Amino acid sequence: MSDVIKVSGIRATGYHGVFAHEREHGQEFVVDVSIHTDTSPAARADDLAHTVDYAAVATDVVAIVAGEPVNLIETLAELIARTVLARDFVVAVEITVHKPQADLGVTVDDVSVTILRERNPHD
Repeated sequence: MSDVIKVSGIRATGYHGVFAHEREHGQEFVVDVSIHTDTSPAARADDLAHTVDYAAVATDVVAIVAGEPVNLIETLAELIARTVLARDFVVAVEITVHKPQADLGVTVDDVSVTILRERNPHD
């Protein structure tokens, strides 16, 4: 069984990209996180101790986006996925990183990458 907890629209300024001006001036990144977990233990106990603390996940996402720059949003998504997967109760995670001000030389509304990562069953 896999229930999903979604935290959408986490915003933070980061300095990611392949161009010097992206690393100098920064830009807003928006991250959506879908956490696959079993919510029934928490629901039965009505206790945060039995589920994923999604406020802490959001705080982790902001710290990663605001942290060490990387070239690609694919790399940023991977770093976020690894961090979320390390939390208790997480079975799998889907991460979408949006880069709305991406410099493509043409006007676009958004550039995003979505990845799905699962916990190793031997962990």
